[in-house]
Amino acid sequence: MAKAKVYFTREITPQAMIRMYDVMGVKLSGKVAVKIHSGEVGNQNFLRPDFMKPVIDSVKGTIVECNTAYEGKRNTTKEHWETMKLHGWTEIAEVDILDENGEIELPIPNGQRIQKNFVGENIKNYDSMLVLSHFKGHPMGGFGGALKNISIGLASSHGKAYIHGAGEVEKIWTADHDAFLESMADADKSIMDYFGDKIVFINVMKNMSVDCDCCSVAEDPAIGDIGILSSVDPVALDQACLDLVYASKDPGRDHLLERIESRNGVHTVEAAAKLGVGSREYELVEV
Repeated sequence: MAKAKVYFTREITPQAMIRMYDVMGVKLSGKVAVKIHSGEVGNQNFLRPDFMKPVIDSVKGTIVECNTAYEGKRNTTKEHWETMKLHGWTEIAEVDILDENGEIELPIPNGQRIQKNFVGENIKNYDSMLVLSHFKGHPMGGFGGALKNISIGLASSHGKAYIHGAGEVEKIWTADHDAFLESMADADKSIMDYFGDKIVFINVMKNMSVDCDCCSVAEDPAIGDIGILSSVDPVALDQACLDLVYASKDPGRDHLLERIESRNGVHTVEAAAKLGVGSREYELVEV
C-alpha cells in the first residue's frame, strides 16, 4: 500500500491555508462543514477567524462546533453562541453548533473501548468536512491535532463525557487514561466511516502552548512556530506533526514533549492506526 501523503509548508499565512487545501487534490462537495476550535474565553493561543476565513470561504463552508462537557463559556448552547460572537466567528461565516438540538449515535462495531459515538445531530446536514486543527499540547490528551478535533471535537456535550469516561459518563475525569485515549481513536473511526473520502485535514503548528485552546488560562508557547500540514489521513498528519516536534532544534521543544510524553499522547495515534483510521507511515511532501 502506498504511504499516505502529508503536505508541509513553513509559510503560516491565510493564503498558505488555501494552498494546503488545494494541494490535497480533493474538492469537497455539497454542503461543507468546517470544524474549527472556537477557543475558550480568556485563551490567548487559539487561531483567529481572520486567519481561517480565506480557506473557509474557498470551500463555501459552514463553521461547526459542539458544546463542551466542563465548566466554561462553551458548555451551554447559549454561552457557546456568545463565545462564537465574542471571538468573531459569526462575522466570517455561517456557524452551526451541531448539538444545539440534540445528538445522533454513530456505530463503532470494532471499537476497542466504545461501540458507539454520540455526535451533534446537525452533522447529518453536511455532505463533506474540512477539519482545521490547531496542533498544540493538551492537559489530558498530551496533544491536540486532527484526531482529537474529530473525536472529542465533534462529540456532543454528553458524547464528550462518554469518550472521556471510556463509555461510562460518570467516570469523565477518573477513567483509565489509556482507555480514554483509545476511546478517542474509536470515535475517530466512526467519523471516518461516516464521511469516507469526503473529509480532509489541515493542522497548523503555530502558537503551540502545552495547553489546549479549551483552557481559559493557558501557558504561552515555549516552542517556535513550525508550519502548516495537510492530508486526507488524520493519523499520518498527527504523526507527522509529532515527528516535526521531535526533529525541532528549538530550545522550547522539550517543554512541549514533556507534556505529550507524560500523557502518553502518541497512544491515540497508535490506537487509531490499529483500528484502520489511517497509517503512521507517510511521505512528507514539502510545498
